[in-house]
Parts: sequence; structure tokens; C-alpha cells
Amino acid sequence: MAALREIVVDCVHAPGLARFWTAVLDGYDVLPYDDAEIDRLAGLGLTPETDPTVGVGGPGPTLFFQQVPERKTVKNRVHLDVEAPDREAEVQRLVALGASVHRVHERWTTMLDPEGNEFCVSEPD
Repeated sequence: MAALREIVVDCVHAPGLARFWTAVLDGYDVLPYDDAEIDRLAGLGLTPETDPTVGVGGPGPTLFFQQVPERKTVKNRVHLDVEAPDREAEVQRLVALGASVHRVHERWTTMLDPEGNEFCVSEPD
């Protein structure tokens, strides 16, 4: 039986979207770049700020943000659900970080991250 290794999100600007999600998720940070990785990127003419694949680690699954040439055009087939003790306050915090409200439901709010990917915010059951 397989085990979940990581979740990969296609995006236009991996470093920026990775920073957004580290601000959203408690305990998550961009995975550190060691000297070997910085040298590898430099050999490709890249830096951590232009890295096309950025990892974000924390208490749950690792997230990877992977640059793709095309922008999002349709609804996500998979999305993240996050929860916070005060949904409305969390929605306002996320809007301040660059998200937008897509639709408000009775028990959750569907939002869009800065690149238009849907995610939902709810309160714990």
C-alpha cells in the first residue's frame, strides 16, 4: 500500500506562492537551501528567489510548489482545506496576505490563493 509523500501544487511563481502558504499554515517554513543546492541552482542561472520548485515543510505533509508555463484556467481537481478557531478572523487574515474570498458557505469559506487556486477555510468540528 502506498503512503502519501508530498503534495505538489503547479504555479507560475513557486517562491512567492510558497511564502504565501508558509504564512497561511502554522508551523510551515520554506525548506532551507544548503550550499550544495545554492551551487546547483547557480549553475543553472537560478537563485532561491527564481527556483522553479520550492518545498515547504511543517507538521503535516510536505508541500512543493512547482513552476509550470501555463496559468490556472479551471477549477482545481484537488484543493487544501484549512481550519482555524475563528473562521471569519482567519478569512480576513488570509485576505490581508493576498488571498480572496470566492464563496461563503454555511460551514466553510472557499477562497483563492494569489494564483487563483481554490482552498477552503472552516472551523474545527
